[in-house]
Amino acid sequence: QVQLVETGGGLVQAGDSLRLSCAASGRTFSSSTMGWFRQAPGKEREFVAAISWSGSNPYYADSVKGRFTISSDNAKNTIYLQMNGLKPEDTAVYYCAANSFGNPYHMYTNRAQYDYWGQGTQVTVSS
Repeated sequence: QVQLVETGGGLVQAGDSLRLSCAASGRTFSSSTMGWFRQAPGKEREFVAAISWSGSNPYYADSVKGRFTISSDNAKNTIYLQMNGLKPEDTAVYYCAANSFGNPYHMYTNRAQYDYWGQGTQVTVSS
C-alpha cells in the first residue's frame, strides 16, 4: 500500500549534476529509514545512501561519499539524492527504498533490510 516514486534521472555528461527525488504516499514514513540503491546492467543492486526522516545520521557508500548528498523533506514526504561530479561508473537505475519496521535511527545498508521500493529512475553518465 506504500508507494515510492523516483524522478529526476536523465542523460548527462561526466562532471555534471542531477537531483533525484523520491515521493512517498499511502502511509507516513515519519518513523522509517529511507535509502537509495542503484543497479547497473549485469550487477547486483548496491547501497548508495541512507537517512532518517528527521534528516539525522546520513550515511553513504564509499564510492559516492563526498559527491552525493541525501536529504529529506518531511512536509513533502520526499527524500532527495543530490549527485555532483557524476562519473560514467555512476550509470545505473537508481531506486528509492524504505524500511518501515526497524530502528528509524539505524542506517540500513543491505537490500534485504528494506521492504518498500520504487520503480527506479535511469541515470546515464556519458564519458
